[in-house]
Amino acid sequence: MSAPPLPGSFGNYALGDFVELVAPADVSWWPQTAGWWWLGALLAGFAACRGWRHLRLWYRNRYRREAAARLQRLADAPGGEIPVADINRLLKLAALVAYSRERVARLSGEEWVEFLNRQCAAPPFSPEQGRLLALATYTGGMIGSDNGRQLIAASLAWVHEHGNPADD
Repeated sequence: MSAPPLPGSFGNYALGDFVELVAPADVSWWPQTAGWWWLGALLAGFAACRGWRHLRLWYRNRYRREAAARLQRLADAPGGEIPVADINRLLKLAALVAYSRERVARLSGEEWVEFLNRQCAAPPFSPEQGRLLALATYTGGMIGSDNGRQLIAASLAWVHEHGNPADD
């Protein structure tokens, strides 16, 4: 069953010779002029340079992350007593990576603690902690959990805050 045929004069007579408009083609999102291409290339180059700098800094500071992780493992060690010589050893390893061997390897005792305190804007080690670090190589002592956590906190502060070796 089909619908009956429509008469020839069906609908609005005013629209009889109406021609429907054709929509223009979609506007492209790609830049149309060379200036935008240059600006895009410039911004991409800037982003690549910033990313490369950030990646180099992240890679250069991997020793800080490793030293902080090892110090944290010392703080979380069971038994409550923390060996000061191990903290001193970790600080020495981090300093050897950050600064030249000629500058760090010969240091010990009070001179070592003074070097550590000079590398930060605010000295992280108190005089008592400095004595502990200075004598740790010779005494090999263990310290209790409260003093040990304070020494580890000061050591972590040094690891995170000591001056950038490139600035020297």
